[in-house]
Amino acid sequence: MNWINLTNTYELSKIKDDSFQNPQFIFKHSTRCSISKMVLNRFESNNDTASFSAYLLDLLNYRDLSNQIEDDFNVKHESPQLLVINKGECNLCFSHTNINQINIADL
Repeated sequence: MNWINLTNTYELSKIKDDSFQNPQFIFKHSTRCSISKMVLNRFESNNDTASFSAYLLDLLNYRDLSNQIEDDFNVKHESPQLLVINKGECNLCFSHTNINQINIADL
């Protein structure tokens, strides 16, 4: 899976802008959490992001960016969390094991 690391507010702005062309996906991941790692592994095995823009946010190193996402998109912070950004807004939000049931090609 080819992830784009989300590390700054410029990239977050780009996600918003690009979402007017195609849905954008943000996966918020805690690298110290075994549940988050399990969900990420299952998500990767069930989805191919080659035709999608999929961003990975390392919550331990970029918690301030997670807070910005919470403010910008009015979504409560959770981990792990998958956000679907479309037309500048968060249209869908999944967390924890609910992410495992998602096929992003169907969204």
